[in-house]
Amino acid sequence: MLYHSVYFWLKPELTAAQRADFRRGVETLTGIKSVEKVVVAAPAATERRPVIDASYDVALIVICKNVAAQNAYQVDPLHLAFVEKYKTCWSRVQIYDAE
Repeated sequence: MLYHSVYFWLKPELTAAQRADFRRGVETLTGIKSVEKVVVAAPAATERRPVIDASYDVALIVICKNVAAQNAYQVDPLHLAFVEKYKTCWSRVQIYDAE
């Protein structure tokens, strides 16, 4: 399994409505057929410790069967449309891939 974890820091000037729209946009990625599972989340309300980075706004975890499935996810029209529509919303994006 390949775990594609994406963390978004949204621009501070976005309104609450724009932030909600962004999250709905991320949730459209659940429709991509090459993925096993998609999780969209926000920082957890766990105890803050120095090793925890909870500074992001939205987390996206995409679970794929293998690297080939993740490669298909990258070029899927839903993914490409999401990036094109929302790329101006984030100030930073950080990705961690693990298998």
